[in-house]
Amino acid sequence: MITALIFAGGTGQRMNNGIKPKQFLELHGKPVIIYTIENFEYHPQIDNIIVVCLDSWIKELKDQIKKFGIKKVSNIVAGSNDGGDKSIFNGLKSLITVCKEDDIVLIHDGVRPLIDADLIFANITKVMECGNAITVEKASESIVRLNGGNIITDVPPRDEMYIAKAPQSFKFGEILSLYMKADAEGKRAVDSAQLCNLYNIKLHTVPSCTNNVKITTANDYFIFRALFEALENQQILTTIKGA
Repeated sequence: MITALIFAGGTGQRMNNGIKPKQFLELHGKPVIIYTIENFEYHPQIDNIIVVCLDSWIKELKDQIKKFGIKKVSNIVAGSNDGGDKSIFNGLKSLITVCKEDDIVLIHDGVRPLIDADLIFANITKVMECGNAITVEKASESIVRLNGGNIITDVPPRDEMYIAKAPQSFKFGEILSLYMKADAEGKRAVDSAQLCNLYNIKLHTVPSCTNNVKITTANDYFIFRALFEALENQQILTTIKGA
């Protein structure tokens, strides 16, 4: 079985809209989280979807899933107030009675709605071949390391630098055991890739699709809206030309 574990537990404090979490912001009457879920809903290789959501917004998410005819979401799990890694751990634990150790889990941000079917396929294929898959994008500018203040201590070669994105995909048993170990040892990580790195797990990569933006700030939302509408217009023009 192949499961998409979608993390939508953020409160959107950096969005500053004061009304709703960023994953529930709407474009053309549809929440961002639904756009994200639909990428997995319509993908033929995805069997199951789990969403980790703010507890106070679970009812709203259930209503939206029903409204937009989403069928593959089998469970909505309450997120943790202790951070994203704890929320992902909650989602993984909910799969213990569902997934076998060699089943594949794609961990994805609920606020990355512009991925495509090819990227999902590439993640699944890489996990089958190598055991894991981290979506990455080549850095377009120099990356610098600071000393904890404002002094640059290192400027690595740009051609070696990539940005870790999502999905980040694994065999279920392996990633669950890492989160269990980190929980027992009190270790924290910003994402699954960093967690694997903490335990010296060899990681394999797949190149990201273009426009794989993560909606964190208001500017990110406006970028998403512009990109989405540009893609819509391109599809309309292609349809007209082909008619």
